[in-house]
Amino acid sequence: MLTNELLAQGTIIREPVGNDKGYWVGCPGAFYDETERAWYLTYRIRRPRGVAPDRGGEVRIARSADLKQWDDVLRITKDQYNSASIERSALHRGRDGVWRYFTSYVDPADGRWCTALMKAAKVEQLDPSQRQVIFTAAPLGLEGVKDPWLLEVDGVYHLFLSIALPTVRTSAASHGTLDIFNTGECVSATGLATSRDLDNWEWQGVVLKPEATGWDKYCRRINSVARVGDRWLAFYDGSASEAENYEERCALAVSTNLRDWRSVSPNGPFVTSPFASGSARYFDAKFANGQWHLFYEFARKDGAHDMRVVPCSEAALGSLLA
Repeated sequence: MLTNELLAQGTIIREPVGNDKGYWVGCPGAFYDETERAWYLTYRIRRPRGVAPDRGGEVRIARSADLKQWDDVLRITKDQYNSASIERSALHRGRDGVWRYFTSYVDPADGRWCTALMKAAKVEQLDPSQRQVIFTAAPLGLEGVKDPWLLEVDGVYHLFLSIALPTVRTSAASHGTLDIFNTGECVSATGLATSRDLDNWEWQGVVLKPEATGWDKYCRRINSVARVGDRWLAFYDGSASEAENYEERCALAVSTNLRDWRSVSPNGPFVTSPFASGSARYFDAKFANGQWHLFYEFARKDGAHDMRVVPCSEAALGSLLA
Protein backbone atom coordinates (compact mmCIF):
# COMPACT_ATOMS: atom_id res chain seq x y z
CA MET A 1 0.00 0.00 0.00
CA LEU A 2 1.27 3.46 -0.88
CA THR A 3 1.50 5.58 2.27
CA ASN A 4 3.09 8.82 3.38
CA GLU A 5 5.58 6.77 5.39
CA LEU A 6 6.60 4.71 2.35
CA LEU A 7 7.19 7.83 0.27
CA ALA A 8 9.26 9.37 3.05
CA GLN A 9 11.49 6.29 2.88
CA GLY A 10 11.92 6.46 -0.90
CA THR A 11 15.39 6.28 -2.39
CA ILE A 12 16.72 9.81 -2.98
CA ILE A 13 17.99 10.17 -6.56
CA ARG A 14 18.98 13.83 -6.47
CA GLU A 15 19.23 16.53 -3.79
CA PRO A 16 18.35 20.20 -4.45
CA VAL A 17 21.20 22.69 -4.85
CA GLY A 18 20.03 24.70 -1.82
CA ASN A 19 18.52 24.04 1.59
CA ASP A 20 15.51 26.33 1.68
CA LYS A 21 12.09 26.87 0.13
CA GLY A 22 12.27 27.48 -3.62
CA TYR A 23 15.16 25.08 -4.19
CA TRP A 24 13.83 22.01 -5.99
CA VAL A 25 15.09 19.13 -8.01
CA GLY A 26 12.34 17.13 -9.62
CA CYS A 27 9.76 17.05 -12.43
CA PRO A 28 10.98 13.49 -13.18
CA GLY A 29 10.40 11.92 -16.57
CA ALA A 30 11.62 8.30 -16.62
CA PHE A 31 12.14 5.89 -19.51
CA TYR A 32 13.45 2.32 -19.43
CA ASP A 33 15.35 1.38 -22.59
CA GLU A 34 15.00 -2.33 -23.33
CA THR A 35 17.87 -2.25 -25.82
CA GLU A 36 20.42 -0.91 -23.34
CA ARG A 37 18.70 -2.38 -20.27
CA ALA A 38 19.12 0.97 -18.61
CA TRP A 39 16.99 3.74 -17.16
CA TYR A 40 17.04 7.33 -18.37
CA LEU A 41 15.62 10.13 -16.27
CA THR A 42 15.06 13.73 -17.26
CA TYR A 43 14.73 16.18 -14.36
CA ARG A 44 14.73 19.89 -13.59
CA ILE A 45 16.85 21.98 -11.21
CA ARG A 46 15.30 25.15 -9.77
CA ARG A 47 16.47 27.98 -7.56
CA PRO A 48 14.33 30.75 -5.98
CA ARG A 49 13.53 33.83 -8.01
CA GLY A 50 16.44 36.24 -7.76
CA VAL A 51 19.02 33.51 -7.20
CA ALA A 52 20.93 33.02 -10.47
CA PRO A 53 20.20 31.34 -12.78
CA ASP A 54 16.75 31.59 -11.16
CA ARG A 55 13.52 29.54 -11.54
CA GLY A 56 13.78 26.59 -13.92
CA GLY A 57 17.35 27.29 -14.89
CA GLU A 58 18.31 23.90 -16.26
CA VAL A 59 17.24 20.36 -17.06
CA ARG A 60 19.42 17.28 -17.08
CA ILE A 61 19.17 13.69 -18.27
CA ALA A 62 20.71 10.96 -16.13
CA ARG A 63 21.33 7.27 -16.86
CA SER A 64 21.26 4.30 -14.49
CA ALA A 65 21.58 0.53 -14.79
CA ASP A 66 20.33 -0.21 -11.28
CA LEU A 67 18.11 2.69 -10.12
CA LYS A 68 20.78 3.53 -7.53
CA GLN A 69 23.73 5.10 -9.33
CA TRP A 70 22.68 7.89 -11.70
CA ASP A 71 25.13 9.61 -14.05
CA ASP A 72 24.20 12.81 -15.87
CA VAL A 73 24.69 12.50 -19.63
CA LEU A 74 23.14 15.78 -20.85
CA ARG A 75 22.55 19.28 -19.48
CA ILE A 76 20.39 21.97 -21.10
CA THR A 77 20.04 25.51 -19.71
CA LYS A 78 17.21 27.98 -20.21
CA ASP A 79 19.60 30.34 -22.03
CA GLN A 80 19.72 27.81 -24.86
CA TYR A 81 16.01 28.53 -25.37
CA ASN A 82 16.36 32.24 -24.63
CA SER A 83 13.68 31.49 -22.06
CA ALA A 84 12.76 32.62 -18.55
CA SER A 85 12.27 29.04 -17.34
CA ILE A 86 12.21 25.37 -18.33
CA GLU A 87 9.62 22.94 -16.97
CA ARG A 88 9.01 19.19 -17.08
CA SER A 89 10.23 17.06 -19.97
CA ALA A 90 9.70 13.52 -21.30
CA LEU A 91 12.11 11.16 -23.04
CA HIS A 92 11.24 8.25 -25.34
CA ARG A 93 13.05 5.96 -27.76
CA GLY A 94 10.75 5.20 -30.68
CA ARG A 95 10.39 2.00 -32.66
CA ASP A 96 12.66 3.64 -35.27
CA GLY A 97 15.47 3.75 -32.70
CA VAL A 98 15.44 7.56 -32.58
CA TRP A 99 15.37 9.33 -29.23
CA ARG A 100 12.73 12.00 -28.82
CA TYR A 101 12.81 14.59 -26.10
CA PHE A 102 9.62 16.51 -25.36
CA THR A 103 10.26 19.60 -23.27
CA SER A 104 8.48 22.76 -22.15
CA TYR A 105 9.64 26.29 -21.52
CA VAL A 106 8.42 29.89 -21.53
CA ASP A 107 8.26 30.96 -25.17
CA PRO A 108 10.25 34.21 -25.53
CA ALA A 109 7.93 35.23 -28.37
CA ASP A 110 4.84 35.73 -26.20
CA GLY A 111 5.70 34.82 -22.60
CA ARG A 112 3.48 31.71 -22.65
CA TRP A 113 4.52 28.16 -21.87
CA CYS A 114 5.06 26.06 -25.00
CA THR A 115 6.10 22.46 -25.75
CA ALA A 116 8.86 21.45 -28.15
CA LEU A 117 10.45 18.28 -29.55
CA MET A 118 14.07 17.31 -30.20
CA LYS A 119 15.34 14.18 -31.96
CA ALA A 120 18.72 12.43 -32.00
CA ALA A 121 20.31 9.03 -32.51
CA LYS A 122 21.82 9.23 -29.01
CA VAL A 123 20.59 11.01 -25.89
CA GLU A 124 23.88 12.88 -25.61
CA GLN A 125 23.31 14.32 -29.10
CA LEU A 126 19.99 16.05 -28.34
CA ASP A 127 20.46 19.64 -29.45
CA PRO A 128 18.22 22.53 -28.27
CA SER A 129 19.10 24.53 -31.39
CA GLN A 130 17.35 21.83 -33.46
CA ARG A 131 14.12 21.82 -31.45
CA GLN A 132 10.74 22.00 -33.14
CA VAL A 133 7.87 23.67 -31.28
CA ILE A 134 4.85 21.35 -31.50
CA PHE A 135 2.36 23.17 -29.25
CA THR A 136 1.92 26.86 -28.57
CA ALA A 137 -0.92 28.11 -26.40
CA ALA A 138 -2.71 30.74 -28.46
CA PRO A 139 -3.76 28.54 -31.46
CA LEU A 140 -5.36 26.12 -28.99
CA GLY A 141 -7.26 28.87 -27.17
CA LEU A 142 -5.04 28.38 -24.12
CA GLU A 143 -2.80 30.57 -22.01
CA GLY A 144 -0.03 27.98 -21.61
CA VAL A 145 0.84 24.37 -22.48
CA LYS A 146 3.64 22.46 -20.73
CA ASP A 147 4.75 19.41 -18.70
CA PRO A 148 4.51 16.64 -21.35
CA TRP A 149 4.12 12.99 -20.30
CA LEU A 150 3.97 10.18 -22.86
CA LEU A 151 2.07 6.87 -23.00
CA GLU A 152 1.84 4.35 -25.86
CA VAL A 153 -1.29 2.18 -26.16
CA ASP A 154 -1.77 -0.19 -29.12
CA GLY A 155 0.44 1.85 -31.42
CA VAL A 156 -1.11 5.19 -30.48
CA TYR A 157 0.93 7.68 -28.46
CA HIS A 158 -0.88 9.80 -25.88
CA LEU A 159 0.78 13.03 -24.76
CA PHE A 160 -0.71 14.47 -21.58
CA LEU A 161 0.01 18.17 -21.03
CA SER A 162 -0.56 20.75 -18.33
CA ILE A 163 -2.63 23.59 -19.73
CA ALA A 164 -3.68 27.02 -18.49
CA LEU A 165 -7.41 27.67 -19.00
CA PRO A 166 -8.29 31.37 -18.62
CA THR A 167 -10.88 32.37 -16.01
CA VAL A 168 -10.72 36.08 -16.85
CA ARG A 169 -9.69 38.01 -19.93
CA THR A 170 -5.90 37.98 -19.99
CA SER A 171 -3.62 40.59 -21.49
CA ALA A 172 -0.04 41.15 -22.57
CA ALA A 173 0.62 42.26 -19.00
CA SER A 174 -0.58 38.87 -17.76
CA HIS A 175 2.06 37.12 -19.80
CA GLY A 176 4.60 39.77 -18.94
CA THR A 177 4.90 37.89 -15.63
CA LEU A 178 6.31 34.97 -17.67
CA ASP A 179 4.25 32.53 -15.59
CA ILE A 180 0.51 32.70 -16.21
CA PHE A 181 -0.05 29.78 -13.84
CA ASN A 182 0.96 32.02 -10.95
CA THR A 183 -1.35 34.98 -11.65
CA GLY A 184 -4.79 33.72 -10.58
CA GLU A 185 -6.15 34.46 -14.05
CA CYS A 186 -6.43 30.80 -15.07
CA VAL A 187 -6.90 27.30 -13.74
CA SER A 188 -4.41 24.50 -14.27
CA ALA A 189 -5.97 21.60 -16.18
CA THR A 190 -4.88 18.62 -18.33
CA GLY A 191 -5.00 18.35 -22.11
CA LEU A 192 -4.32 15.44 -24.45
CA ALA A 193 -2.75 15.04 -27.89
CA THR A 194 -2.31 11.81 -29.88
CA SER A 195 0.04 10.56 -32.58
CA ARG A 196 0.97 7.38 -34.46
CA ASP A 197 4.55 8.39 -35.27
CA LEU A 198 5.65 10.66 -32.39
CA ASP A 199 6.17 13.54 -34.82
CA ASN A 200 2.69 14.54 -36.02
CA TRP A 201 0.23 15.35 -33.25
CA GLU A 202 -3.53 15.88 -33.11
CA TRP A 203 -4.96 17.94 -30.27
CA GLN A 204 -7.79 16.09 -28.49
CA GLY A 205 -8.77 18.80 -26.02
CA VAL A 206 -9.21 19.07 -22.26
CA VAL A 207 -9.52 15.73 -20.43
CA LEU A 208 -9.41 16.78 -16.76
CA LYS A 209 -10.04 20.18 -15.22
CA PRO A 210 -10.82 21.61 -11.77
CA GLU A 211 -14.38 21.92 -10.55
CA ALA A 212 -15.89 25.00 -8.94
CA THR A 213 -15.29 23.80 -5.40
CA GLY A 214 -12.97 21.47 -3.56
CA TRP A 215 -9.39 21.22 -2.32
CA ASP A 216 -8.22 20.96 -5.95
CA LYS A 217 -10.38 23.69 -7.49
CA TYR A 218 -7.33 25.41 -9.02
CA CYS A 219 -5.14 22.56 -10.29
CA ARG A 220 -5.76 19.09 -11.71
CA ARG A 221 -2.57 18.25 -13.60
CA ILE A 222 -2.14 14.63 -14.70
CA ASN A 223 1.48 13.59 -14.29
CA SER A 224 1.33 9.91 -15.28
CA VAL A 225 -1.06 7.06 -16.02
CA ALA A 226 -0.98 3.33 -15.22
CA ARG A 227 -3.17 0.47 -16.44
CA VAL A 228 -4.91 -1.28 -13.54
CA GLY A 229 -7.12 -4.13 -14.70
CA ASP A 230 -9.67 -2.74 -17.15
CA ARG A 231 -9.23 0.84 -15.97
CA TRP A 232 -6.63 3.58 -16.12
CA LEU A 233 -5.27 5.18 -12.97
CA ALA A 234 -3.89 8.72 -13.15
CA PHE A 235 -1.65 10.44 -10.63
CA TYR A 236 -2.51 14.13 -10.73
CA ASP A 237 -1.31 17.21 -8.86
CA GLY A 238 -3.97 19.22 -7.09
CA SER A 239 -4.17 22.60 -5.36
CA ALA A 240 -6.83 25.05 -4.20
CA SER A 241 -5.37 28.25 -5.65
CA GLU A 242 -2.35 29.80 -7.32
CA ALA A 243 -1.04 30.44 -3.80
CA GLU A 244 -0.23 26.71 -3.70
CA ASN A 245 1.46 26.81 -7.09
CA TYR A 246 4.79 24.96 -6.81
CA GLU A 247 3.65 23.04 -3.70
CA GLU A 248 0.96 20.78 -5.15
CA ARG A 249 0.00 17.40 -3.64
CA CYS A 250 -0.77 14.16 -5.43
CA ALA A 251 -4.29 12.84 -6.03
CA LEU A 252 -5.87 10.07 -8.11
CA ALA A 253 -8.29 9.90 -11.04
CA VAL A 254 -9.78 7.00 -13.00
CA SER A 255 -10.80 6.49 -16.64
CA THR A 256 -11.84 3.70 -19.00
CA ASN A 257 -10.76 5.46 -22.21
CA LEU A 258 -7.92 7.93 -21.34
CA ARG A 259 -10.18 10.86 -22.27
CA ASP A 260 -12.90 10.97 -19.62
CA TRP A 261 -11.41 11.19 -16.14
CA ARG A 262 -13.06 11.20 -12.73
CA SER A 263 -11.25 12.22 -9.56
CA VAL A 264 -11.29 9.60 -6.80
CA SER A 265 -9.69 12.02 -4.35
CA PRO A 266 -12.62 14.37 -3.63
CA ASN A 267 -11.65 15.13 -0.05
CA GLY A 268 -7.92 15.68 -0.39
CA PRO A 269 -4.66 14.25 -1.74
CA PHE A 270 -4.03 10.54 -1.32
CA VAL A 271 -0.42 11.05 -0.15
CA THR A 272 1.58 13.98 1.16
CA SER A 273 5.03 14.66 2.54
CA PRO A 274 5.07 14.90 6.35
CA PHE A 275 7.35 17.92 6.01
CA ALA A 276 7.00 21.65 5.26
CA SER A 277 4.20 22.30 2.71
CA GLY A 278 3.33 18.61 2.44
CA SER A 279 4.09 18.69 -1.27
CA ALA A 280 4.50 15.35 -3.04
CA ARG A 281 4.12 15.92 -6.76
CA TYR A 282 5.05 15.06 -10.36
CA PHE A 283 4.54 11.32 -9.82
CA ASP A 284 5.83 9.32 -12.79
CA ALA A 285 4.65 5.68 -12.78
CA LYS A 286 6.75 3.40 -15.01
CA PHE A 287 6.73 -0.38 -15.46
CA ALA A 288 9.91 -2.32 -16.24
CA ASN A 289 11.28 -5.79 -15.51
CA GLY A 290 8.04 -6.97 -13.94
CA GLN A 291 7.88 -4.09 -11.47
CA TRP A 292 6.21 -0.70 -11.20
CA HIS A 293 8.34 2.22 -10.05
CA LEU A 294 7.17 5.63 -8.87
CA PHE A 295 9.45 8.61 -9.37
CA TYR A 296 8.38 11.80 -7.57
CA GLU A 297 9.32 15.18 -6.13
CA PHE A 298 9.12 15.44 -2.33
CA ALA A 299 9.13 18.33 0.18
CA ARG A 300 11.83 18.14 2.88
CA LYS A 301 11.91 19.55 6.42
CA ASP A 302 13.73 22.67 5.22
CA GLY A 303 11.09 23.39 2.55
CA ALA A 304 13.29 22.37 -0.38
CA HIS A 305 12.28 19.46 -2.67
CA ASP A 306 14.33 16.40 -3.53
CA MET A 307 13.64 13.65 -6.10
CA ARG A 308 12.95 10.05 -5.11
CA VAL A 309 11.87 6.62 -6.36
CA VAL A 310 10.01 3.73 -4.73
CA PRO A 311 9.02 0.31 -6.10
CA CYS A 312 5.29 -0.38 -6.28
CA SER A 313 3.50 -3.69 -6.82
CA GLU A 314 0.57 -4.26 -9.16
CA ALA A 315 -1.53 -5.11 -6.11
CA ALA A 316 -0.60 -1.82 -4.44
CA LEU A 317 -1.72 0.11 -7.51
CA GLY A 318 -4.94 -1.89 -7.64
CA SER A 319 -5.68 -1.11 -4.01
CA LEU A 320 -5.80 2.58 -4.86
CA LEU A 321 -8.98 1.96 -6.86
CA ALA A 322 -10.56 -0.52 -4.46
